[in-house]
Amino acid sequence: MTAERDLTRLLAGMRPELDPGRYVFTTVDGPVPDGVAPVVTVAEPEGLTLVLRQEEADAAGLAYDYVAGRITLRIHSALDAVGLTAAVAGELAAAGMSCNVVAGFHHDHLFVEHAEAERALAVLDRLAARSESFRD
Repeated sequence: MTAERDLTRLLAGMRPELDPGRYVFTTVDGPVPDGVAPVVTVAEPEGLTLVLRQEEADAAGLAYDYVAGRITLRIHSALDAVGLTAAVAGELAAAGMSCNVVAGFHHDHLFVEHAEAERALAVLDRLAARSESFRD
């Protein structure tokens, strides 16, 4: 499958999907703890950031203060596509919601405040519907 680069097609075809889980951001000084399977890791000078399911963080005794919902944009977006992150984050910002975006090889993943996840999904569905009218 070829990755999409056209912004209108990306937005119209993003098919946002809300994962039923609750995700948290935490950090550790060393390697990933046993029994923890993060969906995202980011190495920073201050430590290793982990994004993982809340129940895994709780079981491992890892501290966190932000609980997020995870929305996956199901379209296969190209890593060099221009504008998708800005459009999605801008739309959510206009609705008063923060968004932490992580680009995987195939899809973009949005982490939004868990309490706002359903509303964020609705905002993204409306953006996709509006964009559909501009497709060639």
